[in-house]
Amino acid sequence: MPVLLPLARTRHPHSARLPALRRPVGTGLAVLALAAVLSACSEAPAQSAPRNANPPEVGVVTVGRADAPLEVTLPGRLMASQMAEIRPQVSGIVLRRLFTEGARVSAGQPLYQLDAAAFEAEHARAAAALQKAEAVREAQAVRAARDAELLRADAVRRQVADDSAAALKQADADVAVARAALAAARVQLDRDRITAPLSGRIDVSAVTPGALVTANQATALTTIQQLDPMHVDIVQSSTEMLQLRQQLKAQGEDASASRKVQLVLEDGSVHPQPATLQFTGVTVDRGTGAVTLRATVPNPQGTLLPGMVVRARVVAGVQADAILVPQQGVSRSPRGDATALVVGEGGKVERRNLVVTRAVGNHWLVASGLQPGDRLIVEGLQRARPGQTVPAVPAGTPGRARAAAAAGPAASAAPATARTTAPAASAR
Repeated sequence: MPVLLPLARTRHPHSARLPALRRPVGTGLAVLALAAVLSACSEAPAQSAPRNANPPEVGVVTVGRADAPLEVTLPGRLMASQMAEIRPQVSGIVLRRLFTEGARVSAGQPLYQLDAAAFEAEHARAAAALQKAEAVREAQAVRAARDAELLRADAVRRQVADDSAAALKQADADVAVARAALAAARVQLDRDRITAPLSGRIDVSAVTPGALVTANQATALTTIQQLDPMHVDIVQSSTEMLQLRQQLKAQGEDASASRKVQLVLEDGSVHPQPATLQFTGVTVDRGTGAVTLRATVPNPQGTLLPGMVVRARVVAGVQADAILVPQQGVSRSPRGDATALVVGEGGKVERRNLVVTRAVGNHWLVASGLQPGDRLIVEGLQRARPGQTVPAVPAGTPGRARAAAAAGPAASAAPATARTTAPAASAR
């Protein structure tokens, strides 16, 4: 019986060489991966170096001293210097309108003509009554004179002479009454033509020919307003009024003296003629705590109209050697304190705490925190940080020049970076 022997494992004659062939391939891949990692690590600093090497550029202004006008801007409303509402003083029918709506009228110019037939008849009756009274008076005068002569001759009794004298006096009174009635009729007849009481610009008419109007009616026929000059009613709080008086007193000026006021209209334009402050109200409004100031402004061109809202600039004086800085260079802390960034020694950014008293145009009046010669940052505030060294250029430098200046170092650094990284790339 044959004996079965276990088969011996046979190995391919080339199988011993396979591990030897795989080992060099794996090693080469590992070397290439390590070289790529080292190359990336060497390139990352080279790429970030230009960004860190170029600090942000800022625009600065040099702080100095100048005379600062102390202005107070207050709201105001224009109103006509004189205004008259035209109402009839007699009742009647409107026959004609004698003016052009919106035109300028003069004092005494006829505006409306009413039906005068009734007034003419009353005037004629009063004139006739006067003639009658005068005739009776003449007769009584003759009789009184004759009785007086007879009394001297003892031809009549004294009672008759006294009665004649009393009748003459009564006739004189009747004549006076008739003359007054005639004058009243003349006044009524004259009032059938309504005239302008003052010069100015007339408004639209509320009635047309044929309308019935009554004496002293509630509705005005039209309105006349004098627009040259005009009044400006300026509302000022009592606190601002006290501050204004203190500033004027500090400047050595009288607060009650007439001062020039500049008016800024609703569209931002400035009225060419300045207004003159006339008086200050003597009562503080209990509801608003405000005082009304009144100024007079010339209006020869008629550009100002009643009811317009204006801003009145009152110059309270001039503060000499004041420090004025642009408002865009001053910011506020979370607590509301005024702060600013300046470029100090060595180009380092410093934060300053300021005390600002008031706005003068688009500038702040600084009481403390800045000195003449400080370089205040007004451009690039978002990129500047305290303690950072930054290049400073005068504010308002054209952006093209500043961009070229900022790009110069980066452009010069880029070729050098390329030259240092190129051999490493070629080595791979």
